Amino acid sequence: MKEYKLKINGNEYNVAINEVDGSMAEVEVNGTPFKVEFDKPVKKAAAPVAKPVAKSAAPAPAAAPVAKPAAAAGGAGTAVTSPLPGVILDVCVKEGDVVKRGQTVMVLEAMKMENAIESTADGTVTAIKVGKGDSVLEGAPLVIIG
Repeated sequence: MKEYKLKINGNEYNVAINEVDGSMAEVEVNGTPFKVEFDKPVKKAAAPVAKPVAKSAAPAPAAAPVAKPAAAAGGAGTAVTSPLPGVILDVCVKEGDVVKRGQTVMVLEAMKMENAIESTADGTVTAIKVGKGDSVLEGAPLVIIG
């Protein structure tokens, strides 16, 4: 799911593209669902795969407002992004921690599954973009590693 803020004729719209199948898309504009048809079929990019981890007995926290995706500032590091939309269950690192590639940095609940989100590079955590209980979109930056 991708989310965009659009300004058309001075009016702001929050647009979320939920699903794209061929030339049809399900979108939400300011919370109202629509089906949109494209002239040509849209190619879908492959999403990174997250590793499932053991499910805990604790209930999932209530969904918080969706975090707006933001790019890392001027190449200041490598962003670990969410492979799919979900809710952050646990933040396993803090700013200043040294991490290795493949180390779990967060646990994300998506589609009733807990997924370990792993570091994509060796380095030091320079920024944590989300917190426990936050809802995130696919591609949203979670942690910046410098």
